[in-house]
Amino acid sequence: MTEERYAYILVEHEPYWKKRVEQHGKGVSTQAFVRRGKVGPMDANKLLFYVKLPAGEVRGHGEFIERISGASDELWNKYGSETVFESKEDYDKFVEGHEKMTLIRFKNLQEFNTPLPWKEMAATLGIKKMPNGGRFLNHQTLNSLLKMEL
Repeated sequence: MTEERYAYILVEHEPYWKKRVEQHGKGVSTQAFVRRGKVGPMDANKLLFYVKLPAGEVRGHGEFIERISGASDELWNKYGSETVFESKEDYDKFVEGHEKMTLIRFKNLQEFNTPLPWKEMAATLGIKKMPNGGRFLNHQTLNSLLKMEL
């Protein structure tokens, strides 16, 4: 992991975020973020979860474990219990026929007491729109965004 790729922002939908928090509350320590195709960080230290509009805010963070790409059925069979999907049918609806998928595994999900609003983040990053694929942050930028050490 390089200093320039210390953290990665994942773009999350509100219902999936709520499910992640619920899973964490039930003691699920390792979770998997599902992506279509081969996308996402190969290495990072922290993951931030940006909940899309209408929320438009970073709600929490976790510790990156690994990125795994492969056949969608194989990934479900091995890691399905770590995803936000309650059934293979729900997963297949999300997959939309993609044969290759990526899982970004992480642990120790933490919800922020005060979410980071998009306006503050956009000003710090110097961007107008959050890329759907996410974005890397260096350690200094992460600290300036969160005004604390993670």
